[in-house]
Amino acid sequence: MPELLPRAADRFTGIVRAIEPADFGAPTPCADYDVRALLRHLLYWGPFLLAAARRTEAPAPAGGEVALDLGEDWADRLDRQAADLTEALLRPGAGDGMTDFGGNPLPASMLYAMVYDEFVIHGWDLATATGRPFDLETEIATDLYELLVPTADMAREMKVYGPEVPVPASAPILDRLLGLTGRDPSWTPPVR
Repeated sequence: MPELLPRAADRFTGIVRAIEPADFGAPTPCADYDVRALLRHLLYWGPFLLAAARRTEAPAPAGGEVALDLGEDWADRLDRQAADLTEALLRPGAGDGMTDFGGNPLPASMLYAMVYDEFVIHGWDLATATGRPFDLETEIATDLYELLVPTADMAREMKVYGPEVPVPASAPILDRLLGLTGRDPSWTPPVR
């Protein structure tokens, strides 16, 4: 439901705003990333998502996400990026036809799910990695789960998600959503 995307974006930016530089080295449930690397990932790919949503040319940053300098304004940039993505994806016709994502043609309708997924799943990654609560409304978790079920196997083939983590059907919807995207809902950060 489109009206849920701004709520997911708000939840995401609230988590981002709570992160301290002391958290940067913390591991995340997303095995390839610590907090700093996940923030770089979000800042690197966000402009590609925005360009695809706006159907403009994407920037060509040098060196990939690993070389991206967070800078001191990283939280402000992520906040603006979330607002811009939400605005672009809620425009009439934003999901119509095809668009270009990083040089690859993509159905524009997929962008909504990709961004929604980034806000919720990486929001959970960041909250969990930094020991902060992630209180997501059941309505958002259910909506995203239903949106991702049809494409989850394709996402796994593309290495976007890891192997599905088995979660009982009786588990809370957020846990089932996390398992679908290859995350263990019971993951906790190692003691530092």
